[in-house]
Amino acid sequence: MGTIRYELGADGIATITHDAPGAPVNTMTVQWQADLAAVVERVEADKERIKGVLVTSAKKTFFAGAQLDSVLTMTEADAPAAFAAIEAMKRSFRRLETLGRPVVALLNGAALGGGWELALAAHARFALDERGERTVRFGTPEVSLGLIPGATGITKTVRLLGLMAAQPLLMEGKLFGPREALELGLVDGIGSTMDDLREMALAWIAEHPQAQQPWDRKDYRMPGGTPASPKIAMGLTVAPAMLAAKSRGLYPAAQAILEAMVEGALVDYDTATRIESRKLARIMTGQTARNMIQAFFYDLNAIKAGKARPQGVPPWKPKRVGVIGAGMMGAGIAQANASRGIPCVLEDVAIDKARQAAKHELVTPSADVADLKGCELIIEAVFEQRALKAQVTREAEPLLAEGGIFASNTSTLPISGLAQASAAPQRFVGLHFFSPVHRMKLVEIIRGKATDDETIARAYDYVLALGKTPIVVNDSRGFFTSRVFGTYVMEGAAMLEEGIAAPLVEHAAEAAGMPVGPLAVLDETSLSLSVHVIEQTRADFAAEGRSREPAAGEALVERLVKEFGRAGRAAGGGFYDYPAGEPKRLWAGLKPFEKAGLVSDFEELKQRFLYRQAIETARCLAEGVLGSVAEANIGSIFGIGFPAWTGGALQFVRSEGLENFLRRADALAERHGERFALAPQVREALRRACA
Repeated sequence: MGTIRYELGADGIATITHDAPGAPVNTMTVQWQADLAAVVERVEADKERIKGVLVTSAKKTFFAGAQLDSVLTMTEADAPAAFAAIEAMKRSFRRLETLGRPVVALLNGAALGGGWELALAAHARFALDERGERTVRFGTPEVSLGLIPGATGITKTVRLLGLMAAQPLLMEGKLFGPREALELGLVDGIGSTMDDLREMALAWIAEHPQAQQPWDRKDYRMPGGTPASPKIAMGLTVAPAMLAAKSRGLYPAAQAILEAMVEGALVDYDTATRIESRKLARIMTGQTARNMIQAFFYDLNAIKAGKARPQGVPPWKPKRVGVIGAGMMGAGIAQANASRGIPCVLEDVAIDKARQAAKHELVTPSADVADLKGCELIIEAVFEQRALKAQVTREAEPLLAEGGIFASNTSTLPISGLAQASAAPQRFVGLHFFSPVHRMKLVEIIRGKATDDETIARAYDYVLALGKTPIVVNDSRGFFTSRVFGTYVMEGAAMLEEGIAAPLVEHAAEAAGMPVGPLAVLDETSLSLSVHVIEQTRADFAAEGRSREPAAGEALVERLVKEFGRAGRAAGGGFYDYPAGEPKRLWAGLKPFEKAGLVSDFEELKQRFLYRQAIETARCLAEGVLGSVAEANIGSIFGIGFPAWTGGALQFVRSEGLENFLRRADALAERHGERFALAPQVREALRRACA
C-alpha cells in the first residue's frame, strides 16, 4: 500500500497513516483509493484484535483532497464511470465507520475538500490548534472550483449541523479553524502537540468502545428538523429564489449542493450519499467545473508561484512605503499596507484629508512631501493627469531610500510616458490597484520600456506581501484590464446608440454573468472620467499626427455629459437617477434613444459582451501586452469581473471551442463592425492559447 501505512500495536490500537511518496501533500489519487480499500480490508480482518483506529498523516497537513487534473479531461460521457469511482471510495468510508470499533482522526494540519470528508468518516476528530503564523483550515470549498463535496461531505454536514447551519459551509465553501470547528461540534478537542491529540484520542476510544456515527443510532434526529418541519420548510421556500438571484443559473454546483442537501435530508443515509454521488458525477464532467478548476486552481497557483516574476532577484519586502494622494485610492493603498504590517506615510497637500484617511496606527498622515524621505517604495495615486503626475514624480522620487522604486497607480496612462519625469526610469513601474482596494484582489504591474527586471520582481513580491494577486503586463494605452474593461462598458453604450432599450442592455450583461451592468458601471466610475480619458486619448493621437475615429459608444457617452449634464453618480446622475432614500432607476431621458419596433436577439446581446472582451484580451496577448494565458484569465476575472463560470477570458474561448469561437466572432464583425474582427496575428495567438 504505497500511499498508506498500516500498523496494529500490541495495545490493540491500529494506526492508518497517509503518506503519499514523493508528494508534499496527500491527495485522492487512483492509487490512494485502491490503497484505502486494501487498508480497510486489513482493518476488518483484524477487527477482533482492534480496540480502536487512529487515522493520521505523515505530511505537514492532514489531507489536501481530490486530485483535479483528471477532471480537466472529463466529458459528460465519463459521468457513469465517475459515479462508480465515487461510490467505490464511499464504500471504503462506510466500511470503516460501521466497523463497530471507534475510529478517530488526528488532524495535524489542514483538511480541505475530500480531506475533510475523510476526517468526517471517523467517529471523532482531534485537531492541532493554530499557533504563531500557522494557519489551519478545515472545510469543503469545492463550490469555489465549480464542484460539490461528493465524498459524503454534503450528507454528513447536514446530518451533523442541520440544513440551515450547513448552508454557508457547503453552498459558500466557508472554511473554519480548529476553534470554530470545536464550537460547531465538528471536532471533539484541540491540542498543542500530536502527543496531546493521541492522548485525547485514546481516552475517547476507551470511553466509546462501540462507536457509531450519530445517524446510525436509532434515536438520531436531524438538528433543526427535516425539510418537512414547518420552520425548515419556510426557510427552504426562499432558498432557490435567493440562489437564482445570486448565481443567475450560471453556477450549477451551488444548485446541485442545495438539491443534494434537501433531497438527502428526506431519505436514509445510504440513499442520501448515492444522490450526492450522482450529482457530483454530473457536475464534475461539466464544462463549468473544468473552466473554474483551470482558473482558480491551476492559473491562480501559477501566478502565486511567481511564474511571471523575473528570476535571480532576492525576495524583497519594503520596510516603509510612501503613498501620495489621500483620495479613495491612495487611502485604500495606505490601509492595505498597514493591514499587512507595513508602515506607511500618506501624504496629501490637504492634511485634514490625509488625517481622515489614516485609520491605522501604522499610517502616518502628512502634508509635507519631505516626510517621504527614506521610503523604499513610493506610490503616487494622484489624479489621472500627465502633468500632475510628472510634477509629483520629480518632487518625491529624490526622497527614496537608496535603490528604492517609484510607482504610479494609473489605470490608463502609458508608464513609459510617465517615466520620462523620472531620473531613474529603470526603477519606475506601474502599480494599478483596483477600487475598493480592500476588496479587490488584483494588482496590475506595468512594465515600462525602461523598467528593469529587479524592479518588476520587487513589485511582484510587494503585491504578494499585501496578500493580493499580481499580474505583469507590458506597457500600452489602458494596459490590459482598463483596456478590456473599456470594451465592456462601451459595448453597452454602443447598444444604446443602436436603439436597444437600456433595461435590456443591463439585463443581458448580468444574465451573461457580469457582476454589474455596463451603464451602472459607467455611472459608478464617472462618465466625466470616461470623457476625460476619451479626450486625453484623442489629444495624444493628435500630438502624434494621427487621427482617431470615436469607438462605438463613445459619442453617446460624450453627449450624455456635454449635452445633458449627466456626469455619473457622484455628480447626481448619469444613465441612472439616484433619488434620496430610494433605489436607483434608469434615467427617463434614455427612452428617446430607443428605436421603436427594434427586435433584439437576447442571446446575441449576452454573446456580444463576452466576445468583445475575449477578443480584446486576445489582442493584448497577440501584441505582447499579456505574457501568459494564466494572467489573462485571472486578470479578467479579478480585475474586470469577467464571469467566473467561464474560467476567464481566454478559457472562455477554449470552452467555446476555438473554431466555433472564430466563426461567431466573424459573424459578429459582419453585423456590428471591426471591433469584433480578428486579425491573422490574433487568430494565431488564440490558436497557441488553446493548444
